Amino acid sequence: MAGEETPKAPQTPKPVKRGSFFQRLYVGNGALDVIGNRRKFYVFFSVLVLVCIASIVFRGFNFGIDFSGGTKVQLDADGARGTITTEQVTQVYTDTLGEAPESVQSVGVGDSASIQIRTETLNPNEIARLKSALTSQLQPEGAISDSAVSGTWGGEVTSQALWALLVFLVLVTIFLALYFELRMAVAALITLFHDVIVTAGIYSLVGFEVTPATAIGLLTILGFSLYDTVVVFDKVKENTRGLLGLTRRTYGEAANLAVNQTLMRSINTALIALLPVVGLFVVGAILLGVGTLQDLALVQIAGMLAGVVSSIGLATPLLVDFTMRNPKFQAQARRVYARRANIAARAAGAEGAADGGKGEAFDDESLASELRRERALSAAGGVPARNPSAAEQRRRQGQPHGKRPSGKRKH
Repeated sequence: MAGEETPKAPQTPKPVKRGSFFQRLYVGNGALDVIGNRRKFYVFFSVLVLVCIASIVFRGFNFGIDFSGGTKVQLDADGARGTITTEQVTQVYTDTLGEAPESVQSVGVGDSASIQIRTETLNPNEIARLKSALTSQLQPEGAISDSAVSGTWGGEVTSQALWALLVFLVLVTIFLALYFELRMAVAALITLFHDVIVTAGIYSLVGFEVTPATAIGLLTILGFSLYDTVVVFDKVKENTRGLLGLTRRTYGEAANLAVNQTLMRSINTALIALLPVVGLFVVGAILLGVGTLQDLALVQIAGMLAGVVSSIGLATPLLVDFTMRNPKFQAQARRVYARRANIAARAAGAEGAADGGKGEAFDDESLASELRRERALSAAGGVPARNPSAAEQRRRQGQPHGKRPSGKRKH
């Protein structure tokens, strides 16, 4: 990526890491150097996207009959000889028509349990032969129904979903550009496209059946991915407020700190969001055998995992590279490295060697003043005004802490 930060001086001391990795990960004070390793993340995400695109182009999708059209046959799961299984139905279908159906699945539980056969379009003679074979061999309770499914309905649903996606992206771009900055909007949109491509690629690689429910479920993951990215960007905005006048951190370092500070929140949010989706997949798809729930659950699991990873390893690194193309931030980074080089030189006994004898600009008093200014900027932007508590009022008035006025008059 263009716009790299000015390289650090070789003598710049590395910050001391306090606590174990997991402790720093939980506290959020820099356990992961995401920005420093962003080239590795770029390689990973590029390979992942290329694999997904190649699978979409050469392997394609496993479209259901809602897109390609076909015939659906449904019969009760209860028969005169006991419960009818999907294996028995598949065997009868294969023996009767000479080929296996596209899908046979159990739907519902209890008295409403039934078995659905989805296959390519059958002519009236084939449907009659299949019904006769199912009735004579399996003896299901109730009548066997059949219906023709048109592929145009699935196309119409997908077309409406694509229009909704386009409107969503336009509104998101306007919102991010107004609330944050244009470069944040561009980074968020790139991350969003990554999530969509990866989710579609996973469906192509694994061979999941694509149904209208899949297209609808794809829209639901966009909000989750965008939410996680906006949380990180909001913290980046808070950490970089007034940064051009400070020399303690570069933009990349402040952004990396924001990623670490929101990392546990992103992980916890993903876990909490995935639990009901996994439950939907296990209970709805595996136990109840509802195909629609399976389609919704699979697309959401794939999309949420892609959204969490991309919001951490792709969105913020892209933002840093876009920002560091600005000469103002490049100059601020050089000032940061110059101050650190001067401190390192003074610590080695060569005071003033790094800045031509003007080390007083980087002395402890200047750094302390800058820290106070950074805290004031952060407090002004992130802490709302509030009324002081009673303890604070007594403290300001010089009253002893922990003592309250007795209310008795002094004579």
